[in-house]
Amino acid sequence: MRFTLYISVLSLLALFGCSGKNTDAQPFISKPTPPVDKGWAFETTAFWQDEFDYNGKPDVNKWDYDIGGSGWGNNELQYYTNSTNNANVANGKLTITLRKEDMGGRSYTSARLVTRKKFDFLYGRVEIKAKLPSGKGTWPALWTLPTDYEYGNWPASGEFDIMEHVGYDPNVVHVSAHTDKYNFKLQNGKTGTRTVDNAMSEYHTYRMDWTPYSVKGFVDGVLLLEYVNDGTGSAEWPFDKRFHLLFNIAFGGDWGGAQGIDTNIFPATMDVDYVRYYKMIDK
Repeated sequence: MRFTLYISVLSLLALFGCSGKNTDAQPFISKPTPPVDKGWAFETTAFWQDEFDYNGKPDVNKWDYDIGGSGWGNNELQYYTNSTNNANVANGKLTITLRKEDMGGRSYTSARLVTRKKFDFLYGRVEIKAKLPSGKGTWPALWTLPTDYEYGNWPASGEFDIMEHVGYDPNVVHVSAHTDKYNFKLQNGKTGTRTVDNAMSEYHTYRMDWTPYSVKGFVDGVLLLEYVNDGTGSAEWPFDKRFHLLFNIAFGGDWGGAQGIDTNIFPATMDVDYVRYYKMIDK
């Protein structure tokens, strides 16, 4: 009797365990865990830098060029070259020059300097001291792009703009983050804006502080944007892969030419006094 009862209980337990289901039970799904801000600091001695204390072409060990006149996804009007007519170092500064001249089916030339595969970085502080060009149609930028595009083409792998400026809106500086989830084409891009007195006639500092917790953009030490990692994945946070720097002046295009262009402003120049990168101190 006891043996029979024991077998019956085991049978019921087995039946419940195998086929008896609690229809109210839900599978356990863990919620994303945002990273904790550990208060990361940065080294005080630059790990990589260009002080532009030489003459001629930008240092070939540090800089490369994007070349061409494809419109660069924004219907821009310039042809980018690797000529010293468009990017030259002298008098302690790098000068990028936008010119009115025919090349490659375009009527304007400029330069787009990149550190891709020569200096790529993951986290850290970048500081740039620069003086911006003036004139309607100019669209200078100091910015970053992913080197390897491991999450896919733009904007899936991210972009962070340390400084953007359009000539029709003088002295108004923009700092932006673009991701698959947030970008200007979705009209929900994350941007900070500030009016900077004399941005086109005086030097100002533009800075990016990048940690696993957030990417911040500053102008003259004033925070314009903090884009925080919410822990939900690469669509929102692709900023965990290596990036590189880009310096350029575009002309016209969807944003730069949104209020027309002035064809009497040439040459237009952006001067860069220095660029310095400081490693993040890990914790």
